[in-house]
Amino acid sequence: MLSSLDAPWISVVIPTYNEAPVIAATVAAVAERLAEKGRPWEIVVVDNASPDGTAAAVRALDIENVRVLENGTNRGKGYSVRRGMLDARGELRLLCDADCVPSLASLDRMLEVASSSDVVIGSRLEDGAEVVPQPFYRRLAGATFLKLSKVVMREPARDVYCGFKLWRAAAADAVYSRALLDGWVFDAETLALARRLGFDIREVGIVWVNRPGSRMSMPHMLMHALPELLAARRSVRREARPADGLTRLIPGE
Repeated sequence: MLSSLDAPWISVVIPTYNEAPVIAATVAAVAERLAEKGRPWEIVVVDNASPDGTAAAVRALDIENVRVLENGTNRGKGYSVRRGMLDARGELRLLCDADCVPSLASLDRMLEVASSSDVVIGSRLEDGAEVVPQPFYRRLAGATFLKLSKVVMREPARDVYCGFKLWRAAAADAVYSRALLDGWVFDAETLALARRLGFDIREVGIVWVNRPGSRMSMPHMLMHALPELLAARRSVRREARPADGLTRLIPGE
C-alpha cells in the first residue's frame, strides 16, 4: 500500500451497488490505465451495502493501492461518492462509475483540462463526445431530468449526471464537506456548490457506452426529481455563501 510519503497523484473513486459481475474487470482496467502513468495512484471503491459480494470481488483481486470502503447500510449513491471523495488522498480525484471503462479513453483530455480548471465534467453532449446511442426512454428521462435541473438549480452544464468527473483536491474537499444529499441528485448539488464557492468548471466531450440493464426507472425518477432538486437548492443556499472567501486553487495562479 501507499506510504504517507507517497501521496497519490490521482485517486479514482468508484461507487458500487450490486456490481459483482463487472466490478473486478472495471477495477483491473482502471488500475492498468493508472499504472501506465508511472505516478502514485489509488482506487477507492465505496460499496453501498451490496448483498451480492461486490466488496469481496474487489478484495479478491489483491491489487496494490486498491481500497474498499463498505457502508454498513444502504445510504445512497450520493453518500458513497461523498465518503470516497473525502477519504481519497489524491491531488486529483476522479469519479468513475462501475461502467466507466470505455470513458478511460478520454482521461488524458480531462487531465489536460484539469491543469487549468478545478472541476472537469465528462459530458455526453459536448463537442467531441462519442456515445453509443441510448434507448429512447433513457434519452427522454435524461432530457426531462436535465431540464428540471436547469430550471430548479440554474445549472448551465449540458450534462450534469454523467458518472465521469475529475476534481482537484481543493475543490473536492470544499464541496463534498458541505454536500448533504445522499440520493442520486447529488451531482446537481455538488456542481452548484462548486460554482457558488467560486471554483472553475469545464465540460469535456468523452467516450461513453451505455450499459444495458440500467436500474433507472423513469416513473420513479420523475416522482422524486423535483423534491430532491428543491432539497439540493436549499442545501446549496445554506451551505455555501459567496462570502466564504474560497478561491480557485490552480497551480501557478
